[in-house]
Amino acid sequence: MAMFDTLLDRIGRRLAAHLEEEVSGYEPFTPSDPETLRATLQPCDVVLVEGNQQISSAIKFLTQSTWSHAALYVGDALGAPPDGSEPRVLIEANLGSGVHAVPLSHYQTYNTRICRPVGLTESDQRKVIDFALTRLGYKYDLRNLIDLARYLLPNPPVPMRWRRRMLALGSGEPTRAICSTLIAEAFQAVRYPVLPRVEKFAIKRSGMSDYAKLEILHIRHHSLFAPRDFDISPYFRIVKPTVEKGFDYKQLTWSNEAADEGPIGEGRVVEDKRPGPKILDKLEP
Repeated sequence: MAMFDTLLDRIGRRLAAHLEEEVSGYEPFTPSDPETLRATLQPCDVVLVEGNQQISSAIKFLTQSTWSHAALYVGDALGAPPDGSEPRVLIEANLGSGVHAVPLSHYQTYNTRICRPVGLTESDQRKVIDFALTRLGYKYDLRNLIDLARYLLPNPPVPMRWRRRMLALGSGEPTRAICSTLIAEAFQAVRYPVLPRVEKFAIKRSGMSDYAKLEILHIRHHSLFAPRDFDISPYFRIVKPTVEKGFDYKQLTWSNEAADEGPIGEGRVVEDKRPGPKILDKLEP
């Protein structure tokens, strides 16, 4: 049995390595500004990432979303690295690495989005972060080949109603963790809602002829959460660093050429410090 488990583990590692390979040709829609992002983030913010790995394509298809990965911002909870390197401020879960911490620059070349829990108390913030910290070192169960193989097809032929369930497949090992699963569990530990199942029913009030609908929130199993759930959750605020910094469209410099019909992202906006109208005849590459 031990030899069989070792074989499964070796096959699983090869499969995981393939799924973590990057897809060529990826470019973010907008240039990343790591310093503005760093200045905007607050502890317990969820950073969504548009990944470009093989596994990312399948997750984005199954969830019908731009976002394929999520990480939890923990601020200075891990302290400064003794070697003087960049602080590790994001806790995430990956196939190959398991639950580990990475610096913010790790995702500076990707499209990202900040989802901020609203009204989370300081004590609960510490509990959420402590929950994630205690999971550092947890590994993904690479012996479950069926669990890994579901991501081999970028667009698996699965009916819409079954796609979310595909994300929930797994071995059930206590040390098994996926990015959104880990973060959802952390927030559920303080009973902060992410995207609970809402049960509505009618109750007749005394002296009233109409019915008032009451809502009862039910906790979803953490394995059913996906990165997009933090994006569409009514309990997380979408925070955009450029807007938070104080965006003024009047300060932009535009070319007066005809509208570019090429792919989005090919044009450039440059800073013009010269006096006079901020319109350039042409922006040369």
